[in-house]
Amino acid sequence: MRTLQTEPLTATAFAPYGDVLEAIGDFRLINAGLCRRHHDRADMDFGPEGRAGISIFDAVPRSLPYEFDLIERHPDGSQAFLPMTEHPFLVIVADGPEATPRAFVTDGTQGINLHRGTWHGVLTPLHAPGRFAVVDRIGATPNLEEQRFATPWTVIAG
Repeated sequence: MRTLQTEPLTATAFAPYGDVLEAIGDFRLINAGLCRRHHDRADMDFGPEGRAGISIFDAVPRSLPYEFDLIERHPDGSQAFLPMTEHPFLVIVADGPEATPRAFVTDGTQGINLHRGTWHGVLTPLHAPGRFAVVDRIGATPNLEEQRFATPWTVIAG
């Protein structure tokens, strides 16, 4: 059995794969000073033929240890996951189908934006409900490639 230990999701550790979306750091006040705008937090990329779309995903929660053998990527656009609850979720990413994946756990207030072409696991909430707003590429051509590992990985708590 191949195992991965989870690690906390940080902007530095996740930078090769995408953006961590969180309300920290610089902001500007809007709405008569009643709202902090943490501006332009993700490098959204929809390619020359695509447009931004917002979908709602409702995923079945999983628990650790978590076994997986499937990763996917979106070659034509980025994909952002914004949880609609304050529960942690598991984020699996890899530098390619032959690379050792990494497993991050959000802190319950973070979302992510996966850069175009980043190999990643499927949406993996750790609590119900597993509801997310997802911002990704909408276009006429397919934007999904899947790859299965010959030997599954098991993610355990770090």
